[in-house]
Amino acid sequence: MKRILFFTIGVLILQSCARRGNPTGGPKDEDAPVIIQTFPKINTTEFNGKEIKIYFDEYVKLKDLQKQLIVSPPLKYPAQISPQGIPTKKILIKIKDTLKPNTTYVFNFGNSIEDNNEGNILSDFKYVFSTGKVIDTLELKGKIKDAFNQKTPDFVSVLLYKSKNFNDSIVFNKKPNYVTNTLDTTNFKLTNLKAGTYKIIALKETNVDYQYQPKDEKIGFLDSIITIPNDKELVLRIFKKEPKFQIKSISEINKGNLLFAYEGDATNSNIEVIKIDTLPKEKITGFKSYQYKEKNTDSIHYFYVYKKMDSIKFKITKDTINQEISTKIFSKKIDSLVLSKNIKNTLHPLDTLAIVSNIPIKEIVKDSLQVMEFDTIPIPFNILHKNSNELQIIFNRKPKTKYKLSILPKGITSIFEQTNDSLKFNFNTKKESYYSSINITFTTDKKPLIVQLLNTKNEIIQTKYLTDKKEVSFEKLLPNKYKIRVIFDKNKNKKWDTGNYIKHQQPEPVFYFNKTIDLKENWILNETMKIENQ
Repeated sequence: MKRILFFTIGVLILQSCARRGNPTGGPKDEDAPVIIQTFPKINTTEFNGKEIKIYFDEYVKLKDLQKQLIVSPPLKYPAQISPQGIPTKKILIKIKDTLKPNTTYVFNFGNSIEDNNEGNILSDFKYVFSTGKVIDTLELKGKIKDAFNQKTPDFVSVLLYKSKNFNDSIVFNKKPNYVTNTLDTTNFKLTNLKAGTYKIIALKETNVDYQYQPKDEKIGFLDSIITIPNDKELVLRIFKKEPKFQIKSISEINKGNLLFAYEGDATNSNIEVIKIDTLPKEKITGFKSYQYKEKNTDSIHYFYVYKKMDSIKFKITKDTINQEISTKIFSKKIDSLVLSKNIKNTLHPLDTLAIVSNIPIKEIVKDSLQVMEFDTIPIPFNILHKNSNELQIIFNRKPKTKYKLSILPKGITSIFEQTNDSLKFNFNTKKESYYSSINITFTTDKKPLIVQLLNTKNEIIQTKYLTDKKEVSFEKLLPNKYKIRVIFDKNKNKKWDTGNYIKHQQPEPVFYFNKTIDLKENWILNETMKIENQ
């Protein structure tokens, strides 16, 4: 009996030991790393060293340091931060630059310091010291907004220059007196500033060097000088300068088909042939050209009909711009003719049915085209040759009706003498009650306004120009989600104008309705939009 009891107790002890050998692990570590010591101490004055050591209570790692670390004032020669890429309990900063006298420096690590195990972030850690006898403590806060887009980009640099030394060219070639970055937000805060007057600039940079590159970067600025101390929250609207119009390149698509890629505004530009091979303009005969702008891209399709050539030279003009550009001709194959309709299956009440060609159209035989209702009843129509590659079919359409457009062989001829095969396009219209409308009242005296109805992809569905009234209506709308964008057209040219830093020109104000409109079938929505001052 005693042996049995002993055995039972022994089993219980073994089971207990087995349970102790499988720990639950305890609660998850959610605490950020703690700084236990720094040499020199944070907020040290009369700093004249070359090294800074920061010690932590646990192993940490540096993540995205190149993007997160902001040193203000910026250094000409970047400090060396180590170690990077391996866990450590100590961060070493080696200063390679000569520091300015009587200046407070801030090493803002942003969100780059996190513990090695759980990734808990030591958020917005700043190491501050002064080469003078005091630590500057003034601050400046604000917000960045994109001048045109509803979404503002993150990681925008904010630069502060002393006004007494400032001129417009400084932003192109000199670093600022103070700098910060919005990191992954749209807000900024410049800290440890001296009292004084300053000029403030915001840059969305492609290469973070705190110098403005107009071709690639967005800039924002305030018109006036600011004084620190300043308790106002500043707002800077960043924009990209519109480049001057120019042809960037010419590429040969196929024989007789060139593609001109351009930048800037191509409105009222002109492409003129001035030489073919060695033949000057005045001796060129039998040359015909056609062109149209490619939708949604900065490209112009240029077609020509001419005998064999090896090279061609163009002169591009627009306003005071005069550009010459040449290209070699290699291709011997002409594109095949492709015709399509401009809609999918449904013809919207505000749309016009069109036949679109990939090659400019030379001739149309109207009798070869036929529009049918219910596949049996021919209906009258007219053809409008709107663009070189587009035929608009004009007819009286009925709601909730099926249609068919037929084109007999050889009804359409391209500039290359190609003709079509037999074609049939089916489409329909919806019942009138399928569509809805939106009525918007504006609480502003700003005029004129460009009011744009957008879909969720920010594509423009309809545009209205408001000059005197305070109400606008968008009708015949598909059930869908929509957004409203409003442009205050200050110069009354019926388009949005971006800013120009050199000309001290701010972009025209843009406003978005504060909610997405979810429009259902057969609805009429009435909304009021408040336009705030900018």
